[in-house]
Amino acid sequence: MIISIKNLEKSYKDFKAVDIKELNIKEGEIFGFLGPNGAGKTTTISILSGLYSKYSGDIKIFDKNIKEDPIFIKKNLGVVPQDLALIDDLTAEENVKFFGELYGLRGKKLKEAVNETLEFVGLLDRKKDFPPKFSGGMKRRLNIACAIVHKPKLIIFDEPTVGIDPQSRNNILETIQKLNAQGSTIIYTSHYMEEVDAICSDICIIDHGNIIARGSNEELKSLVKHEDGTEASLEEVFLKLTGRKLRD
Repeated sequence: MIISIKNLEKSYKDFKAVDIKELNIKEGEIFGFLGPNGAGKTTTISILSGLYSKYSGDIKIFDKNIKEDPIFIKKNLGVVPQDLALIDDLTAEENVKFFGELYGLRGKKLKEAVNETLEFVGLLDRKKDFPPKFSGGMKRRLNIACAIVHKPKLIIFDEPTVGIDPQSRNNILETIQKLNAQGSTIIYTSHYMEEVDAICSDICIIDHGNIIARGSNEELKSLVKHEDGTEASLEEVFLKLTGRKLRD
């Protein structure tokens, strides 16, 4: 398992944001966290990426304890946050270079990695331009480039398609599938069920910090039966299990 979680709890005063008894994620898959805003997805991701240290429970990533080996884990982890992590005063090339240096890349290896990554996300011809000149979709692709320049084994995508057009969304989903095909394990959080349905091999439905159900697309959809025999959607499954809609 690339990630192993046991008895994870995170509270804010009297509010328990995350309460996961056990969760294991296999290496090489695209794992989907599906749930509405406020379900606990981002809090869980923040803990896994090392942003939150105050929580209870045991977490292992790459078979190493997250509290005991944080440097090793972070060097092999890429995080694409929901909020853009870009520096407007740096060019696209300089942004990716900056993050590459944070991950320890230097010299020729850094230069090659920056160019390869910008080419991978389709921005090599715009490398001298500044982020404010980019469309929303291009900014999202640059955000991804900054997170993958060091070729991480595990990449976390936290709502990476928020606020962009359908074409840019499809481009990002294709990029994620390519990264997975190249060997990276992906964790993908979203409240867009069609995205999770399209790319994820294993899906976890989360609400109020709890795992409600988990399985493949087919396994989850089998939990809801239509009288006419037609297949239920993930959104219908979520509504049936939680009494809530994915998107209000």
